[in-house]
Amino acid sequence: MVLCVAAALMGPGNPAGAFAGSSAAGRSPRSHALVYVANLHSDTVSVVDAGTGRVVDSVTVGDGPDSVAVSPDGSRVYVTNSAADTVSVIDTRTRTVIATVPVGGEPSRVTVSPDNRNVYVANVKSDDVSVIDARTRAVTNAITVGDAPLGVAVTPDGCTLYVANAGSNTVSVVRTATGTVTGTIPVGSGPTALVLTPDGRRLYVSNLTSDDVSVVDVHDGVESDRIPVGNQPAGIGVRPDGRQVFVADIGSDTVSVISTRTDAVTATVAVGHGPNGLAVSPGGSRVYVSNFDSDTLSVIDTATDRATDTVTVGDGPTGVAAAPGEGA
Repeated sequence: MVLCVAAALMGPGNPAGAFAGSSAAGRSPRSHALVYVANLHSDTVSVVDAGTGRVVDSVTVGDGPDSVAVSPDGSRVYVTNSAADTVSVIDTRTRTVIATVPVGGEPSRVTVSPDNRNVYVANVKSDDVSVIDARTRAVTNAITVGDAPLGVAVTPDGCTLYVANAGSNTVSVVRTATGTVTGTIPVGSGPTALVLTPDGRRLYVSNLTSDDVSVVDVHDGVESDRIPVGNQPAGIGVRPDGRQVFVADIGSDTVSVISTRTDAVTATVAVGHGPNGLAVSPGGSRVYVSNFDSDTLSVIDTATDRATDTVTVGDGPTGVAAAPGEGA
């Protein structure tokens, strides 16, 4: 495990730019965390100030933006444009698109490796994962996985990538150093999104068409439990302390809160219509949920498991990503 990370860190440096305290050109430094929301129908990314609950900017990207991911150093936001087969790269300091990278067919989900070097993009139509070099912004590999890959998650050590294959009801296990699939794990029906606990020991997978969440023991590589949640679970996230997992239930207009100690639902939070994307703030105090059918972002207080704010964003919000800042 250590060798995997060490080898990665010996290569060229990470992309330039520091997030902490950064701001758009000519603006005073911000003090609050920012949340990025991909708006599928308006071809934009809304930038929301988490402290004030206001949209502070809107960045035009490609056709059909579906998901977003913030780089570990906070300098970049990556956006999958599902109808354009591209990924937009946003500079968080200037809030402008600095590159557009062609990838596979209908890119859906995106994540960034912990060392900030590689970007992984799940392509639904081409049944593969594009690997983008974050420094050169070039595709270096296309890894064939299961049918209709959607969710992607990388382990904290960066050695393993997990891919939820919605069309084959499986999770592919990929060794990142070689880009090879080393295992396939059967899960529920229509796996859409997945998240690893901070210790990297368990994987939670939302199954859109079986209305449940699979719990996968990473060490054994098998599904160890299945948790019933709301209708059509999609976006999923975990608290930084690993105590809770949150799942956006599209068909129920709710978020299910799962205790990782008992692997049972402990609360159900009402949000907007068609909750789809979900992100937990870096500090764990908030959960942000995009409501596709009401064009809003719900903010949940994790201390009370209640929605405390609703922010109007673009048309058809889907993916959500939260960046560090005060009050996160």
